[in-house]
Amino acid sequence: MEDSEHKIVSFKTYGLVLIALIIFTLFSVYVTRLDLGNFSIAAALTIAGLKSILVFSIFMHLFYDKKMYALMVLGVLVVMTIVLIITFLDYGY
Repeated sequence: MEDSEHKIVSFKTYGLVLIALIIFTLFSVYVTRLDLGNFSIAAALTIAGLKSILVFSIFMHLFYDKKMYALMVLGVLVVMTIVLIITFLDYGY
């Protein structure tokens, strides 16, 4: 195994991420009250995706870790997105 430095994230960063997650949550609650038709699911998944990016990058330290780990997570998310798209296309037709 190789030695790597661990990045210590400040409490300020965690606080800002917490505030951003709360704002995104409030925004997602607001979006559910709007009548967006077919775009309701897309809006909800977009907001959830943004919250996931924040959690992955800061709390799971992907922003500070090796880029290979971020690429692996990105690959999993791409496959999951393709599966969801295929599922919704099957459901829609």
